[in-house]
Amino acid sequence: MPGFVREKKRITEPNMCLSSPLMQDHSKGNHRSPSQATDEIESPLLPGLPDDVAKYCLALVPRSSFPSMGGVCKRWRSFIQSKEFLMERKIAGMLEEWLYVLTMDSEGKESHWEVLDCLGQKHRLLPPMPGPEKVGFGTTVLNGKLLVLAGYSIINGTASASADVYQYDSCLNCWSKLANLNVARYDFACAEVNGVVYVVGGYGVEGESLSTAEVYDPDTDKWTLIESLRRPRWGCFACGLNGKLYVLGGRSSFTIGNSRFVDVYNPEKQTWCEMKNGCVMVTAHAVLEKKLFCMEWKNQRKLAIFNPDDNSWKMVSVPLTGSTSIGFRFGILDGKLLLFSVEGDPGYHTLLYDPNAAPGSEWQTSEIKPSGLCLCSVTIKA
Repeated sequence: MPGFVREKKRITEPNMCLSSPLMQDHSKGNHRSPSQATDEIESPLLPGLPDDVAKYCLALVPRSSFPSMGGVCKRWRSFIQSKEFLMERKIAGMLEEWLYVLTMDSEGKESHWEVLDCLGQKHRLLPPMPGPEKVGFGTTVLNGKLLVLAGYSIINGTASASADVYQYDSCLNCWSKLANLNVARYDFACAEVNGVVYVVGGYGVEGESLSTAEVYDPDTDKWTLIESLRRPRWGCFACGLNGKLYVLGGRSSFTIGNSRFVDVYNPEKQTWCEMKNGCVMVTAHAVLEKKLFCMEWKNQRKLAIFNPDDNSWKMVSVPLTGSTSIGFRFGILDGKLLLFSVEGDPGYHTLLYDPNAAPGSEWQTSEIKPSGLCLCSVTIKA
């Protein structure tokens, strides 16, 4: 689980966006009557064009212009926030892939989210996330939006686990608050599978290890408890593969040391099953080409690649010399795996692994590099 240090505030929390499509219009500071708001919502997206044509036209606009588009009117804003907008962008071949990286300065005092494209160009810094400083939180992507879930914070000298969930809208460049988890937790596993988000295990409010699991439905903004794990598990991570949820790594109360067991949840059957050939002490993981890429703490010079089709693992050497203790964080861009060093070496070039390259040429170096130390990253297409 990544650590998190709040950056210096550039905006105040009241500026945090609300998730409602009927949110207040600040474009000119005007207060509109309910009838005016209703007329605006029911008006055409583009006057003189059928809505299906207008939606396609709006989908052609470059991604960098989305925040400005969201300020035009409520209908545009509501459309940009919807899953339909992403589908229109996909149909039009206009999806742009950006990498969102949580970085920390060299002194370990401040962190911020920054956005990089496939050329390594920085587009923007995200507005500061609402809420207190946290560690042990989870991140995932759902419908083109970044979710930051739960975690552990100290407020007025009192330490506590959090049930808070915040969502960053990558199109409108703003944060909103989602429904709280049923169970506050930190150092847990989370992942998106089939359009919903799962949260599993971790530590609870009293520091107790948890076996509980729950799922988030974005259509209802509601968390629902599902069948628990067979044993408590913490410090683990999760991913979605072939429509199933895989929970790996970390520790469990039934094992000595780190667990090699893999808990697999089948959403159709709503049941858990177990595999015994997982990774332990995983420091970085990412899903690429429907395979799971892991790096273990004790083996920083090997990539462990899991294929869910036959539950097999493949080891790939990382072409680096020097200390084997230097760790990495992963990023995904343009179908390639990026390895960011956790050491603050200004001369380090990001390693790039291309799983589709000809044998012997899978590894290259890349100029794509965060401005600070990479704590975690997610890839969002929109």
